[in-house]
Amino acid sequence: MKPGDWVIAALLQLNDYFESDSNMSDSWVVCVPISLQYYRHYLAFIFAVEEINRSSWILPNITLGYQIFDSCGSTTKSLSGALSAISGKQQNVPNFSCWGNSKVVGFVGDLSADTTYTIAQLVGVLSYPQINQFVRNVTFTTFPNDTHSFNKYGDPPAQFNIIKLLFLPGDRSVITKVGNFNVSDHGTQFYINNSADLWGPHFNMTPQSLCNEPCAPGYRKSKIEGAPSCCHDCVPCIDGEMSNTSDSSTCFRCPGYEMSNKQRTACVPKMINYLSYEETLGASLASIALVLFLTTSAVQGVFVKYWETPIVRANNQHLSCLLLISLMLCFLCTLLFIGRPTQICCLLRQVTFGIVFTISVSSVLAKTLTVIIAFNATKPGSKLKKCIGSQVPIVFVTICSLGKIGICIVWMAFDPPFLKADMFSERNTIILQCNEGSVTFFFCIIGYIGTLALLSFIVAFLAKDFPDRFNEAKNITFSMLGFCSVWGAFVPAYLSSKGSRMVAVEIFAILSSSAGLLGCIFAPKCYIIFLRPELNTKIAQWIFPPKKPFVRKKVGEFYASESDENDFYIINSSELWTPYFSKFPQSLCNEPCPPGYRKSKIQGAQSCCHDCVRCLEGGNVQHNRCGLL
Repeated sequence: MKPGDWVIAALLQLNDYFESDSNMSDSWVVCVPISLQYYRHYLAFIFAVEEINRSSWILPNITLGYQIFDSCGSTTKSLSGALSAISGKQQNVPNFSCWGNSKVVGFVGDLSADTTYTIAQLVGVLSYPQINQFVRNVTFTTFPNDTHSFNKYGDPPAQFNIIKLLFLPGDRSVITKVGNFNVSDHGTQFYINNSADLWGPHFNMTPQSLCNEPCAPGYRKSKIEGAPSCCHDCVPCIDGEMSNTSDSSTCFRCPGYEMSNKQRTACVPKMINYLSYEETLGASLASIALVLFLTTSAVQGVFVKYWETPIVRANNQHLSCLLLISLMLCFLCTLLFIGRPTQICCLLRQVTFGIVFTISVSSVLAKTLTVIIAFNATKPGSKLKKCIGSQVPIVFVTICSLGKIGICIVWMAFDPPFLKADMFSERNTIILQCNEGSVTFFFCIIGYIGTLALLSFIVAFLAKDFPDRFNEAKNITFSMLGFCSVWGAFVPAYLSSKGSRMVAVEIFAILSSSAGLLGCIFAPKCYIIFLRPELNTKIAQWIFPPKKPFVRKKVGEFYASESDENDFYIINSSELWTPYFSKFPQSLCNEPCPPGYRKSKIQGAQSCCHDCVRCLEGGNVQHNRCGLL
């Protein structure tokens, strides 16, 4: 430091580099000397000031003083030195000067652009100039023939030495100049000395300036605790994220409709999952539905051909026809569940299935009720005679169907099904499915059908022992048992499935329960039509004559009393068997046994069927008839 009228503060890099401790305050900076190459700046600055003071014409009657601070190339050290220069003491006292009569008139900046810019920011606020800013468009030569220049902005040309700095064991270092880099108004010059050994003798090739290689695309950097900031691990991006640049700090998440590829270097569209005709499961279910539809159509054709036969007329042939048509529609409605779902398909799926299935099950219930009504209407004084006919079952089916239609209308009005793309249940798949909207209404439809099926099962079970060879109650009992079993298992299977498997479960339930109705109810009828035609004869038409379910006519009276005497009266004028029989019909399997023979029951045959066995010697049979009509 040298006092004067005017003082110039010089912040020069006199040492080669600095060291700092991150665990201590930022002001703790230690300058490390390695060589004396920067000491020439110190001497040059002092020489320049002395030359100015010796000159009588540069600053007449003014003594120029100076204060020099070592920046070591550290911005922290430079700021601290600038504040000390302004205060005039070694302590930093902002807005206070201890220079007395002396006056700080400017600052000489450092060699480093970082430190120079930092100093300029500070002294500019306090209105102190930098000496370089007042020397513009000047070129001069100093000892020993070094040329210096300043451009129109007062900036010197960028001139850098390229040095090789080796840190050796024992805190030793070796500095070797291997080239230079110069920038001027005439161009840029980059020069490397060919004779210089750039990396030897300690390296055979260009040394790695980082702790590790840059991370490849598909990976991200992960900081290593306790290691320098340039040291890191390379961690692969997780599924659903990607990085497409080298040495990426983060992985970027793919949008919901995309997923990362296997290399995690790009986002690709997710696969779309739905039950399609191209996959094996969808094609198999569609084929089964079409086969069952054609089978039902064939049965319908057989029933039309044999429309007037007793087996077809039994239990109301119109209900049988309605049941077959509804079963055909049940098989076809499963095709709405296969293929890429749309908004229209989502609206029609459950509504169509619910209404058509309700018609099927209510038709079965109506057929069962027809059996019960027919047998109970034959009792004297029964009021069920008014219910005999084809209109009552049709009205019953219509009422049941209207109830289901009402539920569907309310469902569609308040919370209808809609198309939904589920992008989050499975990481790499978009599940395209129909959301049922209101789960309550959906299970109301299933419960409505289940209630009708349960009623059909109970009624058919009660009517299964009625004495009629065309009684369908047993077949309906088995069909409803299978129906209820299928839909009872459907609920847990449906709730535990996702995506296309959920749709397949519902299709399987529809096909299997409909096929059960078709097989249990109509297979025995087809068996009699084709393989046992003798059972499908007109002798049974006295029970089911054409166009009418029953023909009843009073031919006599029977009176029962508490005594042993009962009155049995037949009207002589009544035509007991006409117009359907010309003589007394045979009500037994065989002729009565003649005197000298007795009846012997045939295993597995009806109770009125028997063989005639000759009486043993000494025996006699008085009553050889199995019963009286």
